[in-house]
Amino acid sequence: MSDSDPLLVIVDAANVVGSVPDGWWRDRRGAAERLRDRLAADGLPGHAGPVEIVLVVEGAARGVESVPGVRVEAAPGSGDDRMVELVASASGRAVLVVTADRELRRRVRELGAEVAGPRTVRP
Repeated sequence: MSDSDPLLVIVDAANVVGSVPDGWWRDRRGAAERLRDRLAADGLPGHAGPVEIVLVVEGAARGVESVPGVRVEAAPGSGDDRMVELVASASGRAVLVVTADRELRRRVRELGAEVAGPRTVRP
């Protein structure tokens, strides 16, 4: 990868959606789709440069499709494990993982990723 690669932003869909008690539990897939659509429209608020956004979904949110601007990765098992795999495969590229999960934050930091909380992408 080169320095010209855009920032890779990996978003923990379950964690970000679950950070606001707005009834998301009644329709997990719909909540993930709304998050995806907001990310596609807004990108990464406060970041001027180009970004590549990957939304990692699991459980009932599997089946959410990618859209222009947001690639959706359906974790076959643990969403946390899939995010760690994505960070590990980034090959020295700048990576930001959006989650509040303490253990996931620890794991991806060990691989060189930066971390930010759900408010980074929530209105």
